[in-house]
Amino acid sequence: QVKLVESGGGAVQAGGSLKLSCVQSGRTFCRSDMRWYRQVPGREREFVAGIDKDGATNYDDAVQGRFTISQDQAVNTVYLQMNNLQPEDTAMYYCKVHTRPPTPRCPPYWGQGTQVNVSS
Repeated sequence: QVKLVESGGGAVQAGGSLKLSCVQSGRTFCRSDMRWYRQVPGREREFVAGIDKDGATNYDDAVQGRFTISQDQAVNTVYLQMNNLQPEDTAMYYCKVHTRPPTPRCPPYWGQGTQVNVSS
């Protein structure tokens, strides 16, 4: 069993910064990487950033150059540094253990989310 707990969300003005944390307890023995997603009411949950065990990263075009995903495997934590936040970044942000492919034996795991609110 895997549990993910996000923290670091809050309210900021446009142009501000926040750093989210995701602490993982437990492990999966399936092939996986760590991802951040976000969701606003009435819209689909969308991919934000991902990082694999070797440290390779990828980002959605909307956050490229502004957000940075990183990990500290010694403390089982993944981070999302968010700079130059804009109102369109307002969302609930979720951490995910992304298994590929997801199966009953290799399920994905989601945190409960942390809210980010960016005002203009």
